[in-house]
Amino acid sequence: MAPDRVYTARMKIITDTAELAATCTEFARHDYVTVDTEFLRETTFWPILCLIQIAGPEDECIVDPMADGIDLKPFFDLMAEESVVKVFHAARQDVEIVHNLGGLIPRPLFDSQVAAMVCGYGDSIAYNLLVSKITGGQIDKSSRFTDWARRPLTEKQLNYALADVTHLRDVYQHLKQKLEEKQRSFWVDEEMKVLTSEETYDLPVEKAWTRLKMRVRKPQDLAVMQAVAQWRETEARERNVPRGRVMKDDAIYEIAQQHPGDKQALGRLRAVPKGFEGSRHAEGLLDVVATAMEIPAENLPKVPRPSRSPEGTAAATELLKVLLKVVAEQNGVAAKIIATTDDLEKIAADDDADVAAMQGWRRELFGNQALELKRGDIALGFESKKIQVIELE
Repeated sequence: MAPDRVYTARMKIITDTAELAATCTEFARHDYVTVDTEFLRETTFWPILCLIQIAGPEDECIVDPMADGIDLKPFFDLMAEESVVKVFHAARQDVEIVHNLGGLIPRPLFDSQVAAMVCGYGDSIAYNLLVSKITGGQIDKSSRFTDWARRPLTEKQLNYALADVTHLRDVYQHLKQKLEEKQRSFWVDEEMKVLTSEETYDLPVEKAWTRLKMRVRKPQDLAVMQAVAQWRETEARERNVPRGRVMKDDAIYEIAQQHPGDKQALGRLRAVPKGFEGSRHAEGLLDVVATAMEIPAENLPKVPRPSRSPEGTAAATELLKVLLKVVAEQNGVAAKIIATTDDLEKIAADDDADVAAMQGWRRELFGNQALELKRGDIALGFESKKIQVIELE
């Protein structure tokens, strides 16, 4: 029997498919909708969707995806409607949920956190701070640790959830106008390409090892690590538990180096949970290790070797960090969205580095100056209590 649900009459709570379909039809007539989700994933591989909040320019609602018999297809249809901009804040996990449950990625997409970085509101600004800076409004964060799967939810919890999309309307309009004034809308469009890429949300299981740190030095060890990482990913998905519940990363590294051939050898490994060797999952793990050990030497994967940076690269990287900070401040944009530390290290080592900071608007804003600094065509100096870029003749 489903738990009783007690909701306030002052907000629209949708618990059946017909009402969801009618509401989404209305939302589809707008130029944009703001969207947020509440979910749990502490004990599962796939997030458990608990609430969906949607707002148009003048109306808003909460959808209860846990309501008996509700079909979320009308919501997914709205997410697929290309005439409507879907506005999220820090969209990645919300989009992942839509992708996993609905088999699609919302397009077109606008992430207010990314737009805020482009507009100079700092690196990865939190939603409540952005709302405060733009609208002056304050969000009561006391309900942020709510168990969203529990029913009934209180009026305070529901109001907190709804605020994530109602304030977002004003944030979106402000950022959109600011982007247009600064002629930076296409900067955000470039960032949205990553958030709307299938590969962002659907990494093949055979590439699961790329999530791990490279702690192996031999091709045979890498082959085992790849095989065990794929086994763990498959197990986690099928059992719907977090990867760490199947096996910790440290255990994978140890197995990759020790190559246990039987349950006794597996049980002697320090990073493997005590008693795991006697579980029903141990045999499958040992099978994938054995298969990896049988790969012919000529077919073993190559261990990526860290490239040696030219002498002076470290010092050059530090200079580029200062230049990046100056450029970011001068242009009112977060440094993080222009270039990463990895970008700077590669630029310091190679003028033709294939990094985002050397492409498109980032190159015009920063990349070309980075090369000029390396060549000695410009310098950094301290004038008027600020670090300045100095043109050299």
